[in-house]
Amino acid sequence: MLSAHEALRRLQEGNRRFVEGEPQSPLEVDESRRSELLAGQAPHTIVLGCSDSRVPAEMVFDQGLGDLFVIRVAGNVVAPSQVGSIEFAAEAFGTRLVVVLGHSNCGAVAATIEQLRQPSETRSPNLYSIVDRIRPAVEPLVESSVAPDELAERAVRANIRASANQLRHGSSILERLVEQDGLLIVGAEYSLETGRVEFFEGMPASDS
Repeated sequence: MLSAHEALRRLQEGNRRFVEGEPQSPLEVDESRRSELLAGQAPHTIVLGCSDSRVPAEMVFDQGLGDLFVIRVAGNVVAPSQVGSIEFAAEAFGTRLVVVLGHSNCGAVAATIEQLRQPSETRSPNLYSIVDRIRPAVEPLVESSVAPDELAERAVRANIRASANQLRHGSSILERLVEQDGLLIVGAEYSLETGRVEFFEGMPASDS
């Protein structure tokens, strides 16, 4: 199993290839690769990403079948089911890197900002459950004098940081793995404009 640092380098190199239009991972997977994975999986990275159709983690990081354990939910929010999925993968497969992957112009973050500015009772309770998880990270920015364009950018990053911190401190299993077993939890933002992923939160000094 790859260490967190090795997995991180693999993602960074894969994203570079993606941006440069030189992917190595085949879009079509042959029978031999599928057969290799019948006995089990060993993903080198866990990705908690947004459900946005423009941010498929495997393509963004140029990774293949069996490389990533991906959990996607609008706004890359952290709820018990996401935490449990990450705990499962970290313990069952020995995966030592967790990436919270947000992206520019996130619709869930924009919806939260809109709700804070103009509360509406017409949204479904299920959508509210997502907004309510993003709200604590975004509300202080909305209440400040940040310009609208800057607000959207800062809110996306604030939400990524909040999710990463919640994973680090909201699970005794993940806390133990971080402290004792080399688990690394980092935050990253994908740019819809450039295709680049910037790792900006929780990075080791040597990789930042």
